[in-house]
Amino acid sequence: MSQLDVISCKKRRRGEKVFRFKTFGEQGYPAEFNGSFRENVVALLEFGHLERNMKCTGMLCWSFQLELHRHPPAHVLLFVFEEPFETSTHRHCNHCKYVGWGHHMICNKKYHFVVPSKETGAAFGNYEGPPDSGKSEWRSIVEVEGHALHGVIHSNGFGHLLCVNGPEMGSDLAGRHIMDFWDRLCTSLRARKVSIYDISQKRGMDLRLLHGVAYSKPWFGRWGYDFGRGSFGVTQPMYQKAMDAIQGMPLCLLIHHLGSSNHDISVIFSRYQTLSDHSLETVGNLFHFMLELKSRLPKETCLDSYIPGISVETTCRWSPKRVEMAARVIVEALKKAEFRWVSRQEVRDAARAYIGDTGLLDFVLKSLGNHIIGNYLVRRSLNPVTKVLEYCIQDISTVFPNHEGQAKNDSKLKALYKITRIQLMKDMFILYYNILIEQKQTVATGTFSAIPVAARVILDTKYLVKEYCGEQPLDIKEGLKLYCTVVSRKKDEDNDGIEKVLPPFECIVFKDIPTISELKLEVERNFREIYWGLRSFCVESIVNLNAMGSDMVLGLFEDGSKFLFEGNDGRIGNNNEGIYESNENRFVDCPCGTKDDDGERMISCDICEVWQHTWCVQIPNSEEIPNIFLCNKCDQQISLFPSLP
Repeated sequence: MSQLDVISCKKRRRGEKVFRFKTFGEQGYPAEFNGSFRENVVALLEFGHLERNMKCTGMLCWSFQLELHRHPPAHVLLFVFEEPFETSTHRHCNHCKYVGWGHHMICNKKYHFVVPSKETGAAFGNYEGPPDSGKSEWRSIVEVEGHALHGVIHSNGFGHLLCVNGPEMGSDLAGRHIMDFWDRLCTSLRARKVSIYDISQKRGMDLRLLHGVAYSKPWFGRWGYDFGRGSFGVTQPMYQKAMDAIQGMPLCLLIHHLGSSNHDISVIFSRYQTLSDHSLETVGNLFHFMLELKSRLPKETCLDSYIPGISVETTCRWSPKRVEMAARVIVEALKKAEFRWVSRQEVRDAARAYIGDTGLLDFVLKSLGNHIIGNYLVRRSLNPVTKVLEYCIQDISTVFPNHEGQAKNDSKLKALYKITRIQLMKDMFILYYNILIEQKQTVATGTFSAIPVAARVILDTKYLVKEYCGEQPLDIKEGLKLYCTVVSRKKDEDNDGIEKVLPPFECIVFKDIPTISELKLEVERNFREIYWGLRSFCVESIVNLNAMGSDMVLGLFEDGSKFLFEGNDGRIGNNNEGIYESNENRFVDCPCGTKDDDGERMISCDICEVWQHTWCVQIPNSEEIPNIFLCNKCDQQISLFPSLP
């Protein structure tokens, strides 16, 4: 038995508790989320099961069993790991550094939220001992790649979504359902900002480029993630102009040039122009229509096999009218099931309330399967768990609205039956590759020369960020709310020695009116809990305020005011380098304009030690970094030296 098997483990105290996946993380389910992130996550973990066999990793772990659906029964596990700074193998967060948060102070804790896929879940089910037990293959669950979901949030509320993997990677969940879950969790827990390193692909196509052209935003944009930081000097205005440039490319001219060398391009364009009710004038229009059409097509591999209505032979004992009536009654019964899968017996029992002829019902149920009745596609499948036939309907009126009862006669709908998801994805890849990626040399000139340049800009925008709550006030009606942050002054310096980079403001709530001394103690406690570099921080004064410790806060502060507290940390002294996420003193000055480490491969000059992108100094990614490298500036200066005698 797996040590992480929630369903079969009988030793759990709370193992019987099952939460609904679709609503987990909403306000009040399972906890009331009324505080800061670190307070809310503690409230959440009160409802989790503590995995005692995971203590050997140096991290505490809680698990939640989440129900996907009951018929057939399906569950996933959510693991929440609390990683203290002292036991962390990676004390500095590269994700913070690359997204531009390297100036943030290191937090005392970070929380990993992991939903394993089938493969990664099986790997941890085989775990039998700690790292020092002689098992060289042991790895921490947070270090394994391939999870359905893995996100990490620091105790200050800044986090990173590390991976989202759908069915292609062995997950039981679609990517959009995983993102709905993550977005709901971050919102309720009051995360401040969350970043994503977006390199997601579908059938060999980069989604940030495909959706950027179709929707003016990446795939993650539907959840509010937008431009965070570009690589190779890409800025937000450059990113927006690149999307606008490709979207506005006229299709008539582009198809004319591409069609002369690739006949498939013209055929594909004509196919989807015929299906569209509107003129597809630009590249953006075409990709937008294709993606919208894909989302409305049934998931089966072949639409050609779907049969409009039920064919009735002349020898049938029931007339076509009675068969059609029985089929519509069955569809109405399935509609009441809200488009979920229903067993044959349930459908039969519901239909018998209107049709007494059980023989007719059995005949129609036997005949139905991938048939179109009115505006609904009736699907039939054998449940692999219960071995019982189940039925479900899918509304196909959304493909072409206002076509009630015209499934047999509408020419566009007939043409649609010949389009499959597989065919559509093949067509999309041909257009994606020939228009956006590999244009012919004869086409990549003039106006069209902007396409490969703009596509490169979009592809170089990999870091996306969403601001969830930022510094929004807590929704607390009672008590005094004050927003506080601190500055640390070096012991041997005056006021000019105050650090310029401040931690984010923290909301501190007082039920009773405190004194200045009580306020200082509460500020110390909060910032010591959050930041490792402030673990012995002592508040000395409030900037721009002269007040005695016994003075009451009421009258000095208004509710919701922001204040700056000054103090020092005796442990750190004058060496503050190790308390920030970015611990490297690299000097970056690349020809592309980049001044900070953006996560791309770099090389330093052996003379001036300035770092530059290998790509920007003509070193392809396929080649290894040379042992000796001189930047252009140093190379030119050396060439001016007089030759030695």
